[in-house]
Amino acid sequence: MARLLLLTFVGLVLALLRDHHSSYQKRLNAFREVTPVELPNCNFVKGIEVGAEDLEILPNGLAFISTGLKYPGIKSFEPDKPGKILLMDLKEDDPAVLELKIIGSKLELSSFNPHGISTFTDEDNTVYLLVVNHPDFKSTVELFKFQEEEKSLLHLKTIRHKLLLSVNDIVAVGPEHFYATNDHYFADPYFQSWEVYLGLAWSYVAYYSPEDVRVVAEGFDFANGISISPDGKYVYIAELLAHKIHVYEKNANWTLTPLKSLDFDTLVDNISVDPVTGDLWVGCHPNGMKIFFYDSENPPASEVIRIQNILTEEPTVTVVYAENGSVLQGTTVASVYKGKVLIGTVFHKALYCEL
Repeated sequence: MARLLLLTFVGLVLALLRDHHSSYQKRLNAFREVTPVELPNCNFVKGIEVGAEDLEILPNGLAFISTGLKYPGIKSFEPDKPGKILLMDLKEDDPAVLELKIIGSKLELSSFNPHGISTFTDEDNTVYLLVVNHPDFKSTVELFKFQEEEKSLLHLKTIRHKLLLSVNDIVAVGPEHFYATNDHYFADPYFQSWEVYLGLAWSYVAYYSPEDVRVVAEGFDFANGISISPDGKYVYIAELLAHKIHVYEKNANWTLTPLKSLDFDTLVDNISVDPVTGDLWVGCHPNGMKIFFYDSENPPASEVIRIQNILTEEPTVTVVYAENGSVLQGTTVASVYKGKVLIGTVFHKALYCEL
């Protein structure tokens, strides 16, 4: 009888694990291959070889780019070097990047590990850059003041909080005010891996200000990119492993009210919003298995989608760029400026293309 009970228990455990593994593969879109969609006149961005995980473009054409991310379970071509913030002037005919010097800081630059970024321009035109940082795989948000003439970042503050334990991306709504996606509930990488494998959907979005920090949305299967509409009324959240983008109304007290969700056949990463049209540009992973289990002989593909009229009943979704990884591996972000699109990746190169 004891053996029968043991056999039954083992069978139930194996069945449960098999179901979870099947669900895991589905959530990673493990068997999808892309149909190529090309853009005219694409060029690699000079000076980017180890990723452009996130980027922000100012109205004057200056683009901030985070590079050199080290993230548990993700490939890095420079695992022993710190990350950087790069600057690129898109007004130039042949733009390249330069590294922004970080000054006035007790920030430990040897462990600087930038992830998501966001800018906020104050009434006096002061530009603040907020950077998700993972020193020793922990999570902080670093606040910088951009000094354009000196081509430098003045470090002002390091932000830590118990509700900012696994931050992926942020969208600034003030110099020290932002919404942040936490892609995991747990901070420890071991528990994070089980959280993802079991599909617990415990990740969440927090609102931060110096006076008030709280969870404003939760129940996500890996909350990832986050952005805001040009009028500041709506917040967009990418749920990576559920293949969804959620639309929330931003209330006067900073809470969020869910309005709608869109489903995709790809893993949606960072969201950029065109300040002129309000269109969403999203860097995507067609096959997440290739991102989390890197094979140089079968590299992760890239995909960029554009979402027009997202607030209407029938938004238009267009695949703008798709490639099997032979050119660009692991797209995370795409943003437009005057008829061109800048496309970044988690650990690879960056492309600048005409539309």
